Amino acid sequence: MIDAIKKIVRSRFFLGAMVILLEFGILVAILSWLIEVFVPLAVLAWVFYFVVLLYILNRDEIPENKLPWLVILLIIPIFGSFLFLLLSNNNASKDDYKRFEKSAKKIRPHMTQTNNIEKLKQLDVDAYAQAQYLYAGAKMPVFDKSKTTYYPLGEDFHADLIKELKEAKNFIFMEYFIIQEGKMWTPIHEVLKEKANSGVEVYLMYDDLGCIATLPEDFYKQLQKDGINCVPCNKFKPILSHIHNNRDHRKITVIDGKVGFTGGINLADEYINAYVKHGHWKDTAIKIEGEAVKSLSALFISIWNMQNERQLDSDKYLFMSKGGDCGKGYVVPFGDSPSPIDTEDIGKTVYINMLNCAKDYVYITTPYLICDRELLNAMCNAARRGVDVRLLTPHIPDKKAVFLMTRSNYKKLVESCVKVYEYTPGFIHAKSFVSDDKFAVCGTINLDYRSLVHHFECGAWMYNTECIKDMRDDFIETQRKSQAISKEQATLPFFEKLFANVMKVFSPLL
Repeated sequence: MIDAIKKIVRSRFFLGAMVILLEFGILVAILSWLIEVFVPLAVLAWVFYFVVLLYILNRDEIPENKLPWLVILLIIPIFGSFLFLLLSNNNASKDDYKRFEKSAKKIRPHMTQTNNIEKLKQLDVDAYAQAQYLYAGAKMPVFDKSKTTYYPLGEDFHADLIKELKEAKNFIFMEYFIIQEGKMWTPIHEVLKEKANSGVEVYLMYDDLGCIATLPEDFYKQLQKDGINCVPCNKFKPILSHIHNNRDHRKITVIDGKVGFTGGINLADEYINAYVKHGHWKDTAIKIEGEAVKSLSALFISIWNMQNERQLDSDKYLFMSKGGDCGKGYVVPFGDSPSPIDTEDIGKTVYINMLNCAKDYVYITTPYLICDRELLNAMCNAARRGVDVRLLTPHIPDKKAVFLMTRSNYKKLVESCVKVYEYTPGFIHAKSFVSDDKFAVCGTINLDYRSLVHHFECGAWMYNTECIKDMRDDFIETQRKSQAISKEQATLPFFEKLFANVMKVFSPLL
């Protein structure tokens, strides 16, 4: 126990958090002193408070996002207005945006819409509408004849990932939120070193804050010595600022532009159940083979070039992404980024579109359910018009407060005929929608504000691909191992409900 405490105290995250708290304390002390000593400054502080208040009220966003800041300003008016100034900006930094746009200009000519959009228009108007939206919003075209393979567990994904990495001839792109040294990472690392030494170009990114508790600060330097081009994304800095909001939550592997992986699975032992963390860990991923992999390459290059002075040549790598005709159906790999890179919430809109056009069923798997009323209402409205809407969440939580907030939404859903299940053996980390045996999304986008608003995310929307029925069957099999939530179970005790409702007020900031 003592050793564990020492480890926490010495960790980079703990030390950084203490520095940020110290900065906050100093800010409060200075403001308090200035306002008390200099009367004109006190007047200016109140003027600034009312300016901030009016700005929030007039800001063009949904009321749910305004509410937490309005509450903070009512509780601590002066300090709240300065906190708003420091922390309220959810946008990517200006420098990141400029680098992203510079790279995007070179990528966009490779990502023009394909003739498949007209084929979809003839086949299915709902499929056409979703694909058209993804091109308009995310600038990602629709591809046909790309093969999709579904992995119902991290163990299955891990085995095939290593097999495909060993086949690499030209380049490997890998981008993950979490990497941790252990049974999952070690064999991957060995293959990457071997490939780098044989002349394959290997590029790896990981989110610095996502890995702050799992990797040493100089991890990327260690990999660079192995010949692996490696960078941490959005390096953690102990500064009281909004810059920590925009994490790289994507999970992408691309091999030679012909094979790509995405889904919920990070590169740490709990994802393959080599380490029991919260019971049995249920997670999913897909493999894409064919020309649609080009979109995953484009997503990787856009973030790599945003983080690096050394730019990847998009013409070179996207030209290599020319897979053969190896599958059926239509695929749109897509990204979702914070504003101003994306001017709307793409992941959320894709999910709502699926719920709105569903005719028979929608099966949803998510580790967290902390989303706005618009997405919750879409689930409820689909169920009320007779669609079989089912929701799978964990039974063993990874974050107890977040789990309670997830459960606080059950009552509204169950009363609207949504069938809610909790995965009894442990924790579900998968993020997937499957509908009507013809539509599906598998990716990294949770049903929470972090994923839907703040983070860099990705996924793959599919229509009539091979893996859609596998996703449906896996959901049904997982549901058999889960417990149904009754109306009685969906009603929280008074104090739990009160806590959850208070937390909900601030959920857009969590």
